[in-house]
Amino acid sequence: MTVRFYGKLAGALALTVALAGCIDAKIDVEVTSDTTAKATITQTMSAEIYPMIKASQAENKASDDAEAAAADDFCSDGTLTENADGGATCTITKEGAFADLVFDEEGEEQGMTFTSAGPGLVRVAFPTNEITKDLGQEEEMDAQTKAMMQQMFEGHAFTLKIGGGEVTDTNMTLAADKQSAETVIPFLDIINGTVELPEELYAVVRK
Repeated sequence: MTVRFYGKLAGALALTVALAGCIDAKIDVEVTSDTTAKATITQTMSAEIYPMIKASQAENKASDDAEAAAADDFCSDGTLTENADGGATCTITKEGAFADLVFDEEGEEQGMTFTSAGPGLVRVAFPTNEITKDLGQEEEMDAQTKAMMQQMFEGHAFTLKIGGGEVTDTNMTLAADKQSAETVIPFLDIINGTVELPEELYAVVRK
Protein backbone atom coordinates (compact mmCIF):
# COMPACT_ATOMS: atom_id res chain seq x y z
CA MET A 1 0.00 0.00 0.00
CA THR A 2 1.32 3.42 -0.87
CA VAL A 3 1.81 6.36 1.47
CA ARG A 4 -1.59 8.00 1.19
CA PHE A 5 -3.88 9.22 3.92
CA TYR A 6 -7.48 9.26 2.92
CA GLY A 7 -6.51 6.77 0.23
CA LYS A 8 -4.84 4.68 2.90
CA LEU A 9 -8.24 4.18 4.47
CA ALA A 10 -9.57 2.72 1.22
CA GLY A 11 -6.54 0.45 1.17
CA ALA A 12 -7.24 -0.66 4.71
CA LEU A 13 -10.83 -1.48 3.84
CA ALA A 14 -9.80 -3.38 0.72
CA LEU A 15 -7.27 -5.34 2.75
CA THR A 16 -9.94 -6.07 5.31
CA VAL A 17 -12.14 -7.54 2.58
CA ALA A 18 -9.29 -9.67 1.28
CA LEU A 19 -8.56 -11.03 4.76
CA ALA A 20 -12.20 -11.71 5.58
CA GLY A 21 -12.25 -9.19 8.37
CA CYS A 22 -10.10 -9.10 11.50
CA ILE A 23 -9.00 -5.49 11.13
CA ASP A 24 -10.02 -2.31 12.92
CA ALA A 25 -9.14 0.96 11.21
CA LYS A 26 -8.97 4.46 12.69
CA ILE A 27 -8.12 7.89 11.33
CA ASP A 28 -7.31 10.55 13.92
CA VAL A 29 -6.92 14.13 12.65
CA GLU A 30 -5.55 16.82 14.96
CA VAL A 31 -5.65 20.42 13.75
CA THR A 32 -2.40 21.96 15.02
CA SER A 33 -2.81 25.49 13.62
CA ASP A 34 -4.96 27.35 11.12
CA THR A 35 -2.72 26.01 8.33
CA THR A 36 -1.37 22.68 9.64
CA ALA A 37 -2.59 19.36 10.97
CA LYS A 38 -1.43 15.93 12.06
CA ALA A 39 -3.09 12.78 10.76
CA THR A 40 -2.63 9.30 12.20
CA ILE A 41 -3.96 6.09 10.71
CA THR A 42 -4.05 3.04 12.96
CA GLN A 43 -4.85 -0.42 11.65
CA THR A 44 -5.11 -3.33 14.08
CA MET A 45 -4.96 -6.89 12.78
CA SER A 46 -6.22 -9.66 15.03
CA ALA A 47 -4.26 -12.65 16.28
CA GLU A 48 -6.40 -14.92 14.08
CA ILE A 49 -4.94 -13.51 10.87
CA TYR A 50 -1.64 -11.73 11.60
CA PRO A 51 0.54 -14.88 12.00
CA MET A 52 -0.63 -16.07 8.56
CA ILE A 53 0.13 -12.70 6.98
CA LYS A 54 3.54 -12.59 8.65
CA ALA A 55 4.38 -16.08 7.39
CA SER A 56 3.19 -15.20 3.89
CA GLN A 57 5.31 -12.05 3.86
CA ALA A 58 8.37 -13.99 4.93
CA GLU A 59 7.77 -16.59 2.22
CA ASN A 60 7.34 -13.97 -0.51
CA LYS A 61 10.44 -12.08 0.56
CA ALA A 62 12.46 -15.30 0.62
CA SER A 63 11.33 -16.08 -2.93
CA ASP A 64 12.38 -12.63 -4.18
CA ASP A 65 8.86 -12.08 -5.49
CA ALA A 66 8.81 -8.30 -5.05
CA GLU A 67 5.32 -7.87 -6.50
CA ALA A 68 3.78 -10.47 -4.19
CA ALA A 69 5.66 -9.12 -1.19
CA ALA A 70 4.45 -5.57 -1.86
CA ALA A 71 0.83 -6.68 -2.28
CA ASP A 72 1.06 -8.74 0.89
CA ASP A 73 2.78 -6.17 3.13
CA PHE A 74 0.57 -5.14 6.03
CA CYS A 75 2.66 -2.21 7.25
CA SER A 76 5.26 -1.21 4.66
CA ASP A 77 4.62 2.52 5.20
CA GLY A 78 4.18 2.67 8.95
CA THR A 79 5.42 1.53 12.35
CA LEU A 80 4.53 -2.08 13.11
CA THR A 81 3.92 -3.18 16.70
CA GLU A 82 3.41 -6.87 17.42
CA ASN A 83 0.92 -7.15 20.26
CA ALA A 84 1.05 -9.52 23.23
CA ASP A 85 -2.14 -11.27 22.07
CA GLY A 86 -0.52 -12.31 18.79
CA GLY A 87 -2.05 -9.56 16.69
CA ALA A 88 -0.34 -6.47 15.32
CA THR A 89 -0.90 -2.73 15.03
CA CYS A 90 0.29 -0.55 12.16
CA THR A 91 0.56 3.19 12.84
CA ILE A 92 1.14 5.77 10.11
CA THR A 93 1.57 9.43 11.00
CA LYS A 94 1.95 12.47 8.79
CA GLU A 95 2.12 16.10 9.91
CA GLY A 96 2.38 19.36 8.01
CA ALA A 97 0.52 21.87 5.88
CA PHE A 98 -3.03 21.02 4.87
CA ALA A 99 -1.95 20.44 1.26
CA ASP A 100 0.47 17.74 2.44
CA LEU A 101 -2.46 15.82 3.88
CA VAL A 102 -5.01 16.56 1.17
CA PHE A 103 -2.83 15.35 -1.71
CA ASP A 104 -0.77 12.18 -2.00
CA GLU A 105 2.78 11.95 -3.30
CA GLU A 106 1.53 11.86 -6.91
CA GLY A 107 -0.50 15.04 -6.38
CA GLU A 108 -3.86 13.28 -6.48
CA GLU A 109 -6.67 14.38 -4.19
CA GLN A 110 -7.34 12.00 -1.33
CA GLY A 111 -10.80 13.15 -0.28
CA MET A 112 -9.96 14.87 3.01
CA THR A 113 -10.53 18.62 2.98
CA PHE A 114 -9.46 21.52 5.20
CA THR A 115 -11.24 24.83 4.71
CA SER A 116 -11.63 28.07 6.64
CA ALA A 117 -14.91 28.42 8.50
CA GLY A 118 -14.14 31.91 9.79
CA PRO A 119 -11.38 33.58 11.81
CA GLY A 120 -9.47 30.92 13.73
CA LEU A 121 -11.83 28.14 12.56
CA VAL A 122 -10.83 25.14 10.45
CA ARG A 123 -13.41 22.80 8.91
CA VAL A 124 -12.15 19.23 8.40
CA ALA A 125 -14.33 16.97 6.27
CA PHE A 126 -14.31 13.44 4.83
CA PRO A 127 -16.71 12.36 2.05
CA THR A 128 -18.26 9.06 3.08
CA ASN A 129 -18.39 7.34 -0.31
CA GLU A 130 -14.82 5.99 0.16
CA ILE A 131 -15.78 4.46 3.49
CA THR A 132 -18.55 2.33 2.03
CA LYS A 133 -17.51 1.52 -1.53
CA ASP A 134 -15.10 -1.36 -0.79
CA LEU A 135 -17.35 -3.18 1.64
CA GLY A 136 -20.80 -2.21 0.42
CA GLN A 137 -21.06 -5.01 -2.11
CA GLU A 138 -23.60 -7.11 -0.29
CA GLU A 139 -25.85 -7.36 -3.35
CA GLU A 140 -23.07 -9.23 -5.18
CA MET A 141 -22.57 -11.84 -2.43
CA ASP A 142 -24.31 -15.18 -2.25
CA ALA A 143 -25.91 -16.10 1.08
CA GLN A 144 -23.00 -18.30 2.20
CA THR A 145 -20.37 -15.64 1.46
CA LYS A 146 -22.38 -12.94 3.16
CA ALA A 147 -22.86 -15.08 6.27
CA MET A 148 -19.11 -15.72 6.42
CA MET A 149 -18.35 -12.01 6.02
CA GLN A 150 -20.82 -11.12 8.75
CA GLN A 151 -19.21 -13.59 11.14
CA MET A 152 -15.67 -12.39 10.41
CA PHE A 153 -16.45 -8.68 10.58
CA GLU A 154 -18.46 -8.83 13.80
CA GLY A 155 -16.97 -6.55 16.42
CA HIS A 156 -14.69 -4.66 13.99
CA ALA A 157 -15.17 -1.02 13.00
CA PHE A 158 -13.81 2.05 11.27
CA THR A 159 -13.39 5.12 13.49
CA LEU A 160 -12.90 8.73 12.44
CA LYS A 161 -11.85 11.28 15.07
CA ILE A 162 -11.24 15.00 14.53
CA GLY A 163 -9.85 17.33 17.21
CA GLY A 164 -7.05 19.67 18.17
CA GLY A 165 -9.14 22.39 19.78
CA GLU A 166 -12.70 23.33 20.61
CA VAL A 167 -15.14 21.75 18.15
CA THR A 168 -17.74 24.42 17.39
CA ASP A 169 -19.81 22.53 14.80
CA THR A 170 -20.00 18.89 13.71
CA ASN A 171 -22.30 16.14 12.46
CA MET A 172 -20.28 13.58 14.44
CA THR A 173 -20.51 12.66 18.13
CA LEU A 174 -19.11 15.53 20.19
CA ALA A 175 -16.90 14.65 23.17
CA ALA A 176 -18.00 15.88 26.59
CA ASP A 177 -15.11 18.37 26.73
CA LYS A 178 -15.85 19.55 23.16
CA GLN A 179 -12.21 19.02 22.20
CA SER A 180 -12.95 16.34 19.60
CA ALA A 181 -15.70 14.69 17.59
CA GLU A 182 -15.84 11.01 16.63
CA THR A 183 -17.83 8.58 14.51
CA VAL A 184 -17.57 4.80 14.83
CA ILE A 185 -18.90 2.77 11.90
CA PRO A 186 -19.22 -1.00 12.42
CA PHE A 187 -18.10 -2.91 9.34
CA LEU A 188 -21.18 -5.12 9.67
CA ASP A 189 -23.43 -2.13 9.07
CA ILE A 190 -21.62 -1.47 5.79
CA ILE A 191 -21.77 -5.10 4.67
CA ASN A 192 -25.46 -5.38 5.56
CA GLY A 193 -26.31 -2.13 3.82
CA THR A 194 -27.80 -0.69 7.00
CA VAL A 195 -25.30 2.11 7.57
CA GLU A 196 -26.75 5.59 7.17
CA LEU A 197 -24.17 8.30 6.63
CA PRO A 198 -24.31 11.90 5.47
CA GLU A 199 -22.45 12.80 2.29
CA GLU A 200 -19.55 13.87 4.46
CA LEU A 201 -18.44 13.69 8.08
CA TYR A 202 -17.08 17.00 9.35
CA ALA A 203 -15.99 19.00 12.37
CA VAL A 204 -15.12 22.67 12.73
CA VAL A 205 -12.16 23.18 15.06
CA ARG A 206 -11.19 26.47 16.73
CA LYS A 207 -7.45 27.25 16.75
